[in-house]
This record gives sequence, C-alpha cells and structure tokens, in this order.
Amino acid sequence: MGLELVVIVLIVILGAAFGSFFNVIIYRVPRKESIVFPSSHCPQCNQHIPFWLNVPILSYLLLRGKCKYCGAKIHWHYFIVELITPLVFFAVFFSLHDLGWLVVLKYLVFFGMGICIFFIDVFHQIIPDVISLPLIVIGLLFSLLPNMDVDLMHSLIGGLVCFLFFFLLGLAYYFLRKKEGMGGGDVKLITAIGTFFGFPDALFVIVLSAVLAIIVIPFIQKDKSKVFPFGPFIIGACLLHVMVGRQIMEAYLNMLSNI
Repeated sequence: MGLELVVIVLIVILGAAFGSFFNVIIYRVPRKESIVFPSSHCPQCNQHIPFWLNVPILSYLLLRGKCKYCGAKIHWHYFIVELITPLVFFAVFFSLHDLGWLVVLKYLVFFGMGICIFFIDVFHQIIPDVISLPLIVIGLLFSLLPNMDVDLMHSLIGGLVCFLFFFLLGLAYYFLRKKEGMGGGDVKLITAIGTFFGFPDALFVIVLSAVLAIIVIPFIQKDKSKVFPFGPFIIGACLLHVMVGRQIMEAYLNMLSNI
C-alpha cells in the first residue's frame, strides 16, 4: 500500500510538471517558436514568470487565472492540460503496469505527445509534422525492444496499413468531392498509431475514433459545413483502447463465436 501511494504521488507530480511543458508546446509549436527560448513569460506583457509563480495547477488557482503583472487572463487550457496530464498518466500506468515498465513508458510518451496534438488540433486545426512524424519513428523503435506489447512486424504492418488506407481514402474523397476530406496531419497521426498499437489493434482504434466522432460532433457543432478536427477523437479512442479496448475486443469476439 505504501509503494502504491508513492507511485501515485510521483505520477501526479511528474504528470503536472509535464503538463506545464506540454502547454509550452501547445502554445509555441503552431506559432513556430522555440520551446526552449525565451523562458516562461506572459504573452501579453512579456514579463518573465519566475518559478514560484509557475507551479503547475496551484499557480493558476492562486492567481485566479490572471497574470500577476498585467492582469491579463490566462487561457483555461493551461489549467486543464496540467490537470488532465496526471490523470492520463495515471490511467496508462494502472492499465498497463502488468505488461512492464517499458510498455508503460512507451504509452506515456505517446499520450504526452497526444495531449499536445489534441489541443493544437482543437485550437488550430493542424497536427504539426514536428510531433506526428517523430511518433512514427518512436513507435517503430519501441517495437525493437524485448518484451514489448507490439513486435516489429506488427508495428510495421500497422503503420503501413493505416497509412495506405487513409492516404487512398483521402485521395478518393478529393477526386470525388474536389476538396480535402482528411488532412495530411491526420494521416501521419494514424500512421503513428499503427506503429504504436500494431495490427490489428490500430484498426480497432480507428473504428472507435469514428464512432466517437459520430456520437459527439452533432452535440458540439451545429454547422455541418464547418470542418471539425478529427485528431482529438483519435487520441480519445487511443486512451479508451488502452483502458478497456482489449476487454471490448474479447467480448466482441466471444459474442461472434457464440452466434
């Protein structure tokens, strides 16, 4: 019990700290700014933010969501990202720790970048190559390690099948409708999912993301002519798959076998 408490505390602390860093990525990468320099500062008054005013979660609450120096509002996503990152890390650890630390690390890396992709796509409708392309390579590299949940063959097949299917699907949509139906960023992200989750799990994630989009979009977007980012649904489906996906797949296969 003592060890479990220590692990939980570490996950919360590390998750909140990484969430703070993810906020830097979410803000600066779409603007093509360095994520290293300059150091943390208010985007309105450019005042440097010292470390004691930059404590994840707590600083936002204590400052009531405003800059100490100029009073400008701090966007709500800073608080949300710092809050959900420990929760996502917590879910990954307790869903996968039986598979070993390397597997946990693999998906912590994926969902860390996934959180960045989620919010960048929501705010800017883009999935930057600087995030999605390295994920493809990282997924393949993890598959080379021993005792991983996805071996190299399944990682390669997953990435190749996902890329070809959605590349050809997007191409067909463009020729039929004369407009882009799926962005290149989505295709690269789905390819990365193929290398991380392997074949056939990646296909389950894709189907689940489509189901989530069909259910959720009508409630949050009334204007059907507007493009809605698909990346958040892909990341959400990935998290659901890690938490309960295999149980759903097993239940579905058992149901088919009994028909």
